[in-house]
Amino acid sequence: MTATTSGTVVEEAIQPAELAVEVAQLWPPRGQWTEADYFALPDTNRFVELSEGELVMPPHPTHTHQQIVGKLYRAMYDFVAERNLGTVQFGPLPVRLWPGKIREPDILFVAREHSDRIGEQAYGPPDLAVEVLSPATRRTDRLEKTVEYARAGVREYWIVDPDGQTVEVFILREGAYELLGKWGGGEEARSEVLAGLRVAVDEVLVSTKSAADEITPPG
Repeated sequence: MTATTSGTVVEEAIQPAELAVEVAQLWPPRGQWTEADYFALPDTNRFVELSEGELVMPPHPTHTHQQIVGKLYRAMYDFVAERNLGTVQFGPLPVRLWPGKIREPDILFVAREHSDRIGEQAYGPPDLAVEVLSPATRRTDRLEKTVEYARAGVREYWIVDPDGQTVEVFILREGAYELLGKWGGGEEARSEVLAGLRVAVDEVLVSTKSAADEITPPG
């Protein structure tokens, strides 16, 4: 915007508040986001979900969170690849549970017979989903996603709790999840969907926690 004074063109400074309003006007109002709006977002390499017409952007994951995801992903990937069972991926990767509901699990598995659910833009409901809890996502992962994944037909749901040092595995039975098992230190978590898979909880969780405990703050 410009103003003229005595023949001189002066650029008017745009105040931060004005700029924020202009930028906000480029995006849909809260509660009115569509899938088209969601997929038009620029790539950010971070988790962004769509739920009830709103964007959900959890905080960036911590080092510990990513270490756990990496270890569990490797265990699942190796097991699946050796047996040619399907595809294992880690987030961020959009999963369309149903129209207007897009989540991004930390890890997912799609069985070979369901390869038609794999899309270039988004995946359909996986056969298995994993969420690693954090303070910011604990409620969503334990409550909301448990209901959503069951409704979408996700056959198995893993909840990994770094604070509690446990791995819980839930199996879909007649539209609702039943606890297959809850495992802690010295035990092995197992899967029904990936029959034969055994994951030592100590290897996924305890060693990561111990490494973090060894860090001494300066001072």
